[in-house]
Amino acid sequence: MGRPPAGIATVRRVRAIGLDVGDKTVGIAVSDELGITAQGVSTLERKNLRADLDHLNALCRERGVSQLVVGLPLNMDGSEGPRAATSRKFGDALAAQTGLPVIYQDERLSTAAAQRVLLEADVSRGKRKKVVDKLAAQLILQAWLDARS
Repeated sequence: MGRPPAGIATVRRVRAIGLDVGDKTVGIAVSDELGITAQGVSTLERKNLRADLDHLNALCRERGVSQLVVGLPLNMDGSEGPRAATSRKFGDALAAQTGLPVIYQDERLSTAAAQRVLLEADVSRGKRKKVVDKLAAQLILQAWLDARS
C-alpha cells in the first residue's frame, strides 16, 4: 500500500487511558481510537498496588491502549509535592507492568472542575461521589488530547 498521496495527511491512531489516581480510588477514562475524545469508563476502588496494576493492565490490553496519561496533582505554583510523587510512583509502576509509555498531565483543579460540572448538571451528592473521579480522569485525558492536536 505504501505512503498516501502527497497532500493527504495520515491519521496517527492512539488509544490512551487517562487516570486520576487517589488514595482510595482511581478514576479511569479512555480515548476513542483516533485520539480525539475522552470518555469516562469507571472508578476503581483501590485494594493494593498489585491488584490495582493487574486490573489496569488487563483494561489496557482489552481496550488496545498504546499510551498512559496519569494526572499529576501539582501545587498551584507548579511545584511537585507529596501527591505528585505518589502519582508518579503509581504511573511508573503501571508503565513497568504494561510496557506502555506514560505521560504526566497537569491536573490542577481537575477534581474541582469535575465537581462544578456535576453541580451544574444538578447531580445529587451521592451520585457525584460515585462519578467525580471518573469525570476528573476524563478531563485530564481530554486536556492531553487537546494539547496534542
